[in-house]
Amino acid sequence: MDQLTDLKAILHSKRANIYYLEKCRIMQKDGRVLFLTEAQKENQYWNIPIANTTCLMLGIGTSITQAAIRMLASAGVLVGFCGSGGTPLLMASEVEWLTPQSEYRPTEYVQGWLKFWFEDDRRLEAARYFQRARISFLQNVWTRDRELNRSGFDSARAEIERALKGFERKVLQADHTGALLQTEALLTKNLYKHAANSTGYENFTRSREAEDLANAFLNHGNYLAYGLAATTLWVLGIPHGFAVMHGKTRRGALVFDVADLIKDALVLPWAFICAEEGATEQEFRQQCLQAFTDHKALDFMFNQVKHVALNIDQLEAIAPS
Repeated sequence: MDQLTDLKAILHSKRANIYYLEKCRIMQKDGRVLFLTEAQKENQYWNIPIANTTCLMLGIGTSITQAAIRMLASAGVLVGFCGSGGTPLLMASEVEWLTPQSEYRPTEYVQGWLKFWFEDDRRLEAARYFQRARISFLQNVWTRDRELNRSGFDSARAEIERALKGFERKVLQADHTGALLQTEALLTKNLYKHAANSTGYENFTRSREAEDLANAFLNHGNYLAYGLAATTLWVLGIPHGFAVMHGKTRRGALVFDVADLIKDALVLPWAFICAEEGATEQEFRQQCLQAFTDHKALDFMFNQVKHVALNIDQLEAIAPS
């Protein structure tokens, strides 16, 4: 088995790591990708296990060598340049992803996607399915995760159950994407309210420019979710511009559609819990990544995108899992 095959032995849906690095130099050394940090007395090298990594986010003060990029590409790792804490530099809109070039990714998923994408009613059906899958994932996570339950995030609670049932009913009734977006915004607002009340985080208002911990952690966690979504779509060979909900004119909008599958279930509660506990950015990031791993978030994204691409005619009959 050659080196390139070895590096791609772990499926992307099973890989465990997302890295965010800042103020360091990434390089290739002795057949490995390392990052170098400067200490007071000596420089320190740290290994990046690229075969088990989905994406690498490079923050402020980073540089990377051509040899390191070559190895990352051979392992199928996405590389993104971003601002401090994972917040993008360019108009605070999205991470600029550098995708490895491969002629051997599957074609069946993009072909299945494009078969329905140009038809408004089918695209709406795909959007509805994603929203149902989103609720299914949240209910599953908030039922099983004891740590979240202890902090008040339990899908069996009357107010949560009522909000989710109302959302699902409105999703099925939505006859255009605008109505679906309005319904989604209302649910998210209700979940923010519940999260703030459960964690004692008073007077919360969602703003991407706000500097309080909850808003900062939501921004940071969302961009980690975007990394998973971008990886999912790249591996399946589906271009990011073929969104089903966030609009046909927004470049990269499908990344947001797919990231929404897991954001409310995992990023939202941990942002408030960590903010209430006064956690550091690094502690929050580690908690998010652990939650992604524990609840197999990447696996879930892959499964839902595959379902939509290959089963568009049977989506109403297929229960999100």
